[in-house]
Amino acid sequence: MSNGQWYPPEWPDRIRALAAGELEPAAPKRAATVLLLRDGADGPSVHMLRRRASMAFAGGAYAYPGGGVDPRDEHPVHWAGPSLAEWAEGLGVKDEAEAQAIVCAAVRETFEEAGVLLAGETENSVVGDTTGADWERDREALIARELSFAEFLDRRGLVLRSDLLGAWARWITPEFEPRRYDTWFFVAALPAGQRTRDTSSEADRTVWIRPAEAAAGYDRGELTMMPPTISTLRGLERFGTAAEALGSAAGQDMTPVLAQARLDGDELILSWPGHDEFTKHIPSAGGTGGTA
Repeated sequence: MSNGQWYPPEWPDRIRALAAGELEPAAPKRAATVLLLRDGADGPSVHMLRRRASMAFAGGAYAYPGGGVDPRDEHPVHWAGPSLAEWAEGLGVKDEAEAQAIVCAAVRETFEEAGVLLAGETENSVVGDTTGADWERDREALIARELSFAEFLDRRGLVLRSDLLGAWARWITPEFEPRRYDTWFFVAALPAGQRTRDTSSEADRTVWIRPAEAAAGYDRGELTMMPPTISTLRGLERFGTAAEALGSAAGQDMTPVLAQARLDGDELILSWPGHDEFTKHIPSAGGTGGTA
């Protein structure tokens, strides 16, 4: 039985077109996503959503709350946690404004798609409840881009808690995919008193699931996932608590992972450096290919 690796059928033709100089790679957009964790009797679970089948990118695949960086995410906010200079170094970006935009996008998207907010009234507190009509109005205004994240935090007198996030991985969508993202993955624990809500218009299902259980569903071909999703899930399996996962974030390799494709005789070989399980061998006639 094949696993649940997301693999668009048009990729072989696009790979060949790129190799022939007939395809111009799209510039990747900056994005951020959060592996939100909560502890349970059997260890931590992670919050995942299934993207609607109608979505142009990765429809039907399981993912985490996340999305693109809004240019306004660079606007100054009240900040707690590591300095922007430390974040820039850790994320591997050129300046502090870009580092802030990526971290703000991670926090903002988690609120927009899961109703969970990593912010508090002081640098040592976290809001305890984000439900209610007033919160929902603000959440919808953020999604509609009627309200910037900086304006939202300022209006409510909130401090962004960057110390509640840990940078986990960075993956870049392959050059032959028309919708490309340079995505930073973060881990965070569900704040006490808050709960996730099915708020994403891009998802038709949300679940809390143990990483090992989700990975097993992928291995059986029951859950579709993109390579970075299953890779980050497998990286969480060894931790007994959310705090353990967050504590290990400082040691994570943030080198960007970018797929490579090469022609070996009549066969296309698609690979992700450092992640051999995703390698595919694609016959010259096309098809889905096999996993190495």
